[in-house]
Amino acid sequence: MRAIRIRMADPSDIRFDWALVPSFLAVLDAGSLSGAAKRRGAQQPTLSRQVAALEAQLGAPLFERTGRGVAPTALALAIADAARQMEAGAGDLLRRLARKRDAATGTVRITTSQVAASYLLPPVLADLQREEPGIQIELVASNQLTNLLRREADIAVRMVRPAQASLVARKLADLPIVACAHRSYLAQAGTPRRPADLLQHRLIGYDRDETLVRGFAVLDSAVRRESFALRTDDQLAYGRLVAAGAGIGFVAAYNLRYWPDVVALLPELGIPPLPCWLAVHREIRGSALVRRVYDFLAEAIPRELARA
Repeated sequence: MRAIRIRMADPSDIRFDWALVPSFLAVLDAGSLSGAAKRRGAQQPTLSRQVAALEAQLGAPLFERTGRGVAPTALALAIADAARQMEAGAGDLLRRLARKRDAATGTVRITTSQVAASYLLPPVLADLQREEPGIQIELVASNQLTNLLRREADIAVRMVRPAQASLVARKLADLPIVACAHRSYLAQAGTPRRPADLLQHRLIGYDRDETLVRGFAVLDSAVRRESFALRTDDQLAYGRLVAAGAGIGFVAAYNLRYWPDVVALLPELGIPPLPCWLAVHREIRGSALVRRVYDFLAEAIPRELARA
């Protein structure tokens, strides 16, 4: 390749075609026109013309011919880093344009429990809206497990594994369950130091739901329904009772970040964790829109739980 020797132009007058930059970098990295052509899958004369055009636009040579190929000039070495940044920036721009072109639009209906709808999903869905502004979300706060089967929702986030064969489920995490209480309650009633001390405290439990009673039975603890001085099956009311200092409750650990001065107690209690499942109906799993939201939730929910 014949280097073009032209008086260096005033920098303020330089105008060049940035599309020539990848060819320049290919030759710089390969050390020869033939090697660059092979890497790029291009014709050697084409690369030679493109480099020569860039040299003409810059007003100075970029390469000198050697016995084995070409050697970069001082100018080529001086602009190499900036050229690589330009190439990377162009690639990033193209990726952004592709994402914009392929951005999903439409409405996806998500169902989950009242607690998850109130505490777990809001920051996740806020991130989804920022990343996919074309997707509209309908959030159904319901403890019913049949929403997907009745087609009342597209995606479900549940704390129990769906058993229906028509649903595709993916386990996202195990949610730690902790005993906890507000500092105001502990200041008044004292802090339990061992699990047996719980029976000396005001406990918050469920009304007809026997989950806590069964859980304590697994732990060989003599806790009955009447051991809970406050009982409600409404999950949001349950959390508010704990946050108000009404007694000691048992909740998913991620809730505590939203309740100032509510602290976890007795880590040795060993309460079994609650599994978190993501489910979708088989017939709509192939929808690109639903799949986009499903995949986003599968990544974002574990990340949010780790943050909490």
